[in-house]
Amino acid sequence: MHGVLSVVLAGGKGSRLEPLTRDRAKPAVPFGGAYRIIDFTLSNCLNSGMRKILVLTQYKAMSLDRHINLGWRKLLSRELNEFIDIVPPQQRIDEHWYKGTADAVYQNIYTLEKERPEHVLILAGDHIYKMDYHRLVAHHLDCGADVTVAALPVPVRDAARQFGVLEIDVQERIVGFQEKPERPKPIPGDESRALASMGIYVFRARFLFDKLLDDAMRPESRRDFGGDILPSIIDTHRAVVFPFRDENRKADAYWRDVGTLDAYYEANLDLISVDPQLNMYDERWPIRTYQPNYPPPKFVFAETGSNARCGHALDSIVCQGSIISGGRVERSILGANTRINSFAVVEDSILFDSVDIGRHTRVRRAIIDKGVHIPPGLEIGYDHDLDRSRGFVVSDAGVTVIAKGEGMEHFVEGELAVR
Repeated sequence: MHGVLSVVLAGGKGSRLEPLTRDRAKPAVPFGGAYRIIDFTLSNCLNSGMRKILVLTQYKAMSLDRHINLGWRKLLSRELNEFIDIVPPQQRIDEHWYKGTADAVYQNIYTLEKERPEHVLILAGDHIYKMDYHRLVAHHLDCGADVTVAALPVPVRDAARQFGVLEIDVQERIVGFQEKPERPKPIPGDESRALASMGIYVFRARFLFDKLLDDAMRPESRRDFGGDILPSIIDTHRAVVFPFRDENRKADAYWRDVGTLDAYYEANLDLISVDPQLNMYDERWPIRTYQPNYPPPKFVFAETGSNARCGHALDSIVCQGSIISGGRVERSILGANTRINSFAVVEDSILFDSVDIGRHTRVRRAIIDKGVHIPPGLEIGYDHDLDRSRGFVVSDAGVTVIAKGEGMEHFVEGELAVR
């Protein structure tokens, strides 16, 4: 794999995840308490032996930059020609922001060429999955392909207007591409499923550079791999598909685009189930991240009686540094350094790092961003109209979201529901 350069596209706004992406890029959004979304793609790279990585950033990249510097750079050795470099927009070619996925790579073509790769692996930094990219590259080499696209079979009804759909022949060669079609074409011999592109590509490096230069000369192009580059080559060059092979080792393949608040909420809350769809405890395929130097979590007060305090958490994930001080947590995820004060109740919720829940507060079906302090006695998630009037976001499925830096000092005593 020494001839493979991995390029992670990590510059998306993630506008559908607002307000979680108000101060950070989508790949930097926390997931599962201890992780960031980008940790899954980067872990796949390390577990697959891909040790030359460029991360292309764009919007609100400071949080992502800090996370990679703290948690990832120490895992690779420059002396051995291993690296993970964060590449903000250089504007060497164009003074504009990236216009699409292909344009992001094109505008950094000088950086890629300088590494003299034989093959370039293009990855998205905002999906949750486990995949061995070594198998993908090996398949690409065995087929003698100019480009290989990773694909996942999905029900036809789910593919409609959601995914780019690949059309293949019996030899798994790509013969057509539909960009989020109304009526996806099914897999040959399987009318119930369509073949969805995962946005993962392997190109012969010189072929990629030539095609990016050609695409840049087409004023009508949207500068996108799926919408422009792939359709322009499938009739004239060898483009093949690689069926997704899941390293999660469950009955159903796991791949999630947590692009909406409700999809994000559901994917996180699945982790607390007895047998979650995503196995985070598989030592064979570890998911790495930056782990801050916090003490272990602590649960205090074991009083008994009707008005007693008892700090406990059930069916939950509680990260390091957290203290449940006489409060109750059920079916929730608590990030690092959170605090649940006496008589507070947190249910079916996701709390990011350094959240402080005041006494007698009740939180239900909520996502609370980093560093938010909830005053004593407040109720969150019980009255959606009231939550909206406070300036909180309520998702389509009724999840209340409180943004990072949301001030609570304007709540007066009359709005508190102390019990």
